[in-house]
Amino acid sequence: MAPAVLGIDSSTQSTKAVLVDADTGRVLAERRAAHPDGTEVDPRAWLDAVDDATEGLINQAEAVAVAGQQHGMVLLDEHGDVVRPALLWNDNRSAPQAKDLTAELGGPERTVEQIGSLHVASFTATKMRWVRDEEPQNAARAASVLLPHDYVSAHLAEPGTEPFTDRGDASGTAYFSTAQDAWRPDLAAAAIGHDIALPRLPDAPNQVMGRTGRGAALAAGTGDNMGAALGLSLGPGDVSVSIGTSGVCAMVSDHRPQDASGTVTGFADATGRFLPMTTTINASRILETMRGWLDVDHEELSRLALSSTPGANGVVLLPYFDGERTPNRPDARATMTGMSTSTTRADLARAAVEALLCSLADGIAALEQVTGTQPSRIVLIGGGARSRAVQELAPAVLGRPVTIAPEAEYVALGAARQAAWALSGEAEPPVWQQGGGRLVEAEPTPQVIEAYRALREATA
Repeated sequence: MAPAVLGIDSSTQSTKAVLVDADTGRVLAERRAAHPDGTEVDPRAWLDAVDDATEGLINQAEAVAVAGQQHGMVLLDEHGDVVRPALLWNDNRSAPQAKDLTAELGGPERTVEQIGSLHVASFTATKMRWVRDEEPQNAARAASVLLPHDYVSAHLAEPGTEPFTDRGDASGTAYFSTAQDAWRPDLAAAAIGHDIALPRLPDAPNQVMGRTGRGAALAAGTGDNMGAALGLSLGPGDVSVSIGTSGVCAMVSDHRPQDASGTVTGFADATGRFLPMTTTINASRILETMRGWLDVDHEELSRLALSSTPGANGVVLLPYFDGERTPNRPDARATMTGMSTSTTRADLARAAVEALLCSLADGIAALEQVTGTQPSRIVLIGGGARSRAVQELAPAVLGRPVTIAPEAEYVALGAARQAAWALSGEAEPPVWQQGGGRLVEAEPTPQVIEAYRALREATA
């Protein structure tokens, strides 16, 4: 009988746990537990959620791995107690500190040379600098800093285990060098104002980093985007487009990316490669906002959108409701133009779906430009990808065929695949056959993206 492994996704909104057959990738069982809402959260709530979500599953697993939301700042004091609520990736208060840190490293090009990405408000170092500037008493108490997945992994580990992380999640902190594949403790110290302990890094991506209290192997874990790439079995040139709380376009690459504009973040992945990525703050909430305005359910929103015409009869939405990261406009707000007395509810619904897809098209275009690689395939995942309108309009707006991945918890599956890899000790991750993907094609509608980009430039 094949061993079972447990993959855990500690995301912004919830913890998902999947028990998986290590040989085939077949899901044997899964559970979930909700997280508190907000951009500032007591991280101890994640521990309650992981205990709830893994109850009855973790004792069946021979190996465990955690993939978690990237960038979140968990500060601990000398006793390992939480100093202040964690600031999450979608908390933009540290935008001024991002500019300061980039200037201190000698500007954008020098910054990207050193850490692989340009500082944005999402990154952990900017949040640490904000604490130094705005809460000096908390900065002084901070003895160590962990990422969300590190904090959950430490909770699952047997007592005395030194905290650990992986290069994928570490590459989103702004104090890790993707060129040297190592921490930059000097940059972490500069961010918080004093030396601060960092979790240990694995020597290899499939390393066993510790044991759970029940003796199961603990893999290094990773960030949620790296976990999704692993769960989807993406290869070089493949692009995943995830529509969740955030919109994420990620391309697996054998080469270290460098983008001094900051549009493309030069992350590492969970396998030893790289994962250049663009991220939007506004994604599925664009649809949720329009759904609320029109007072309809998801199916009716899709029906309305599909009943309108390409270009929504002139209505164009720039969907930067909560600021934006791609492009980097943390203080932006949404703009809608082209409305008239003949504008219909269907036009508004269509404009929302097209706005979401145009925003993601910008992300894919940036990946192409920085990597010099045309996507070999585009795979659509995430809760927002379940929308019928999104599925049907994606190939038209993106201008190329799109694969709709079967519904699954890909971040948790990626963590499970990493756990199986660590358990096997093999040189490469196990090959898990996936089926059920659907290829969708449509006539391109370039006028939609042209109108969107004209509005984007006009509001810059």
